[in-house]
Amino acid sequence: MRENQHILQQAAKSVTTQLRDKPTPQLVVETLLTCEKQAKKQSVTPQFQQLMGCWRLCFITGTKKTRRRAGIVLGAGRYIPQWTKIKLTYSPVSTEIESTPNQDFETGKIQNSVEIGGLHLILAGPVKFIKHKILAFDFTQMTVKLFGQTIYQGKIRGGTESEDSFYTQSIQKQAFFAYFIVEDDLIAARGKGGGLALWGKVEDE
Repeated sequence: MRENQHILQQAAKSVTTQLRDKPTPQLVVETLLTCEKQAKKQSVTPQFQQLMGCWRLCFITGTKKTRRRAGIVLGAGRYIPQWTKIKLTYSPVSTEIESTPNQDFETGKIQNSVEIGGLHLILAGPVKFIKHKILAFDFTQMTVKLFGQTIYQGKIRGGTESEDSFYTQSIQKQAFFAYFIVEDDLIAARGKGGGLALWGKVEDE
């Protein structure tokens, strides 16, 4: 287990701190799959509080369709290039939302920030952290900046109406991450589309 964690820590740091000695993409994918299998055997469930903070996307796998019964299989894995900064930030929400009657999940906010050159795109919206490590989310707000100047800011995808109905919708209709690694310095999850992703903890700028 420690060896697997070390491999993933190296993979994450190669992006967050530009560590030169990094595992091969194939090794990272194999390690992620091993950790996912191990997590399914464990009874310990992470708390939403452990996800709070800013995480930089370091590694992803693609998916490809197949005629097999499974429908989708993993494609090749790849590191996110240094010139592309993709950050995921989780934060708490107001007491009003937290007090939703009969809820069996924890609530919060998500912000996905993508920086490429002078372009900065920020998507934000609500999340709900359900048992069994599932975190559903929706992006209902968007901000676009160009060289530091805001050129658009507003609601998207139904805006306020989508936010109001988000907590009562079935997870089958929502985007989600199934987290199988939640550590102080890194997190990993499988997305609804079947791909795997690895993030490293960074300071929120």
